[in-house]
Amino acid sequence: MGKILVGTASWTDKTLLASGWYPQSADTPQKRLGYYAQQFPLVEVDSTYYSPPAEQTVGLWASRTPPGFLFNVKAFSLLTGHPTQPGKLYKDLRPETDKKNIYPNDLPPQAYEDVWTRFLSALDPLVDAGKLGMLLFQFPPWFTIRRSNKQYLLEVAKRCSPLRVGIELRHESWFDGDNQQETLDFLRQHNLPFVAVDMPQGHKSSIPPVLEATSDLAVVRFHGHSDNWTSRDIYEKFGYEYSDKELKSWAPKLEKLSEQAGQTHVLMNNCYSDYAQRNAATLVDLLGDSEES
Repeated sequence: MGKILVGTASWTDKTLLASGWYPQSADTPQKRLGYYAQQFPLVEVDSTYYSPPAEQTVGLWASRTPPGFLFNVKAFSLLTGHPTQPGKLYKDLRPETDKKNIYPNDLPPQAYEDVWTRFLSALDPLVDAGKLGMLLFQFPPWFTIRRSNKQYLLEVAKRCSPLRVGIELRHESWFDGDNQQETLDFLRQHNLPFVAVDMPQGHKSSIPPVLEATSDLAVVRFHGHSDNWTSRDIYEKFGYEYSDKELKSWAPKLEKLSEQAGQTHVLMNNCYSDYAQRNAATLVDLLGDSEES
């Protein structure tokens, strides 16, 4: 069985800071990240989806965490075809437009290439420190199973090489009938880690919790089961606390998954208050108890 690393998808969320999870002594960004890294070996950076990171900031992440600590970094929205606010782009690459959101085709080809180059180069401090776990590419609900989209997955992997990318798909077509095996076989053939999710079912963006490893890295992200999944308020959408019973049912599934991979990353993305941190700690205990028994 490969090693299972458990963490959360945030350490700076305002509702987490207000929850009291951090001790009063952790009163600076440096101390909070240091405290988090004492509790968990892994964290996911989601802020990079909304705005590309500065290399200086990434350097601080690397310097404020112990050896062996890992960051999974979510790809900038433009690189996964999500709507992106022009103001979030690098200043010199922003197009003159009245559009509220832009997409890759709204940029000149060279500007688009520059976004890729700058985004990846900003991560150098994590790469140099051996602390970049993977780049999370979460694709939008309209990214369906088709040849051109498969080719884009390969393009993403090539652009990021030798960095590892994880693929999270959000359209049911990838998992409809025989397509599920086709999808997994495709990822396996190209050694691309599949990102499994636990999420509410019955929505247009819902995909089933398929627990499969398609490379030596397996990844599972827990989004919760909020009744308000379609809300535009992220705290209503992700404000779900897993019960101990739910997490207990997941522990053996995660252990079974870890038998297929050298390392398994488990991220709690139910980021409201300290739900994710407490659920992650419970899961760590459950997995530890299982290893001892």
